Amino acid sequence: MTVEAQLRIDSINCFYGDVQVLHDLSFELEKGEVHCLFGRNGAGKTTTLRAIMGQAPVRSGRIVKDGVEINRLPPHRIAHQGIAYVPQGRRLFGELTVAENLQIGLMASNRGEETRERVLDLFPILRERLDQRSSTLSGGEQQQLAMARALCVEPDVLLLDEPTEGLMPSMIARIREVITSLHRRGVSTILVEQRVEAVLEIADRVSFIENGRLVATMPVDKLRAEPELIRKYVGVG
Repeated sequence: MTVEAQLRIDSINCFYGDVQVLHDLSFELEKGEVHCLFGRNGAGKTTTLRAIMGQAPVRSGRIVKDGVEINRLPPHRIAHQGIAYVPQGRRLFGELTVAENLQIGLMASNRGEETRERVLDLFPILRERLDQRSSTLSGGEQQQLAMARALCVEPDVLLLDEPTEGLMPSMIARIREVITSLHRRGVSTILVEQRVEAVLEIADRVSFIENGRLVATMPVDKLRAEPELIRKYVGVG
């Protein structure tokens, strides 16, 4: 049975100045799947996410979501196609409260109280912190807030860049639970991670990127059965 692609990255090439970062990169995100991107530092994983969001211009190739060639759209219109991005480092408004950060997400997509309540149901700790400045939250709480703000646009595709970085095991477990819950709701996720063990139990498929090129894509069961592939492509394990 053929599974319909939610998002198709088709032979994209991206440059920073004269330096080429992505080389004919292609892969698909299927509807409802969690697709993890692995690779060494500097392999091009973050650039891939930024290209999807229109933050890294695609010089050639196509990125198509639900039949729309989004690489031709400005970044703000890409977000309106139902794609949300949580960048590495979270990028919260530190002087604003939790509630105000969420409100910014809601305003960007013309969403209201109903959406906020659904998002807070996923992150109950944030209900207790609504009046607290986001800069005073723990690292794990800040990551939850960054994800919550992104989810205020009610996306059907979520891009997460290193969401478990620097977090204690209990917070990593909480992030995994949220991704699993979104998975059950049909949200498709591209997840960039360095900590392979943190995400293998929630992934459907994995892709390895090396020097801006896709070198392998496989179901997660294959990676579990052949862990030496992690050492081969990432150099850890």
